[in-house]
Amino acid sequence: MHHRGMTTTPLNEARALLNGCASIAVLSGAGLSTGSGIPDFRGPNGLWTTDPDAEMLSDFDHYVSDASIRVRAWRSRLQSPVWTATPNAGHLALVTLEHAGRLAGIVTQNIDGLHQLAGSSPHLVNEVHGSVHRAICLTCGHEQPIEIVLERVAAGEEDPRCRDGAFNCGGILKSSTISFGQSLLPHSMDDAVATVANADALLAVGTTLGVHPVASIVPLASRAGLPVIIANRGETRYDHLADVLLDGDLSELLPELLA
Repeated sequence: MHHRGMTTTPLNEARALLNGCASIAVLSGAGLSTGSGIPDFRGPNGLWTTDPDAEMLSDFDHYVSDASIRVRAWRSRLQSPVWTATPNAGHLALVTLEHAGRLAGIVTQNIDGLHQLAGSSPHLVNEVHGSVHRAICLTCGHEQPIEIVLERVAAGEEDPRCRDGAFNCGGILKSSTISFGQSLLPHSMDDAVATVANADALLAVGTTLGVHPVASIVPLASRAGLPVIIANRGETRYDHLADVLLDGDLSELLPELLA
């Protein structure tokens, strides 16, 4: 019930909802990092919008079967804005939430590591789509910091192969991120579901909620009776499940919402 004369904006409504919650689960996507200069995929200036061919670089079967795709993928990793990106006020607002003891956890679709760089505790960040900061051999499973492989690419190796694993196996190297057609890491969805189960509310930020299974935690939270707040620029697949919808620049919205 609202007093006459009191203005209710979606922001005030969302704030009031969250104020009653001791523990908030966060789902974050590419829209949170656009404010750090990392383009999203499907937005107006998205990587795949401006270069439709680039989507093939994220297809696992293409990557494994086509050396020219791998050459392009390594070149694009070398030039990625992720290496110079810094967290924005949206990332920092989530650190503030954690310091207040009110963060159940962050389930992120992002592979950029900006949550951790902002100061979020690594054990509270579930990178369901992996991390661009590691490289993995698809044959022997050996992992290493991706910088080591990128130095080889910069020195002229176009399609670097594994030479560091237990077997020096010559396998295909890839960033340890999840591509289309590749399975998620075991336990990552179980952990995501557990994070939501332990929370009093779900805040989805910067994701169009189009990629499954991760996006399914929104209907899951909704069915469990948790308030769902969606903050994104533009529509999402689950707008109809949101208790409050916030549309705008997340680096401005989140600090106001969580202040």
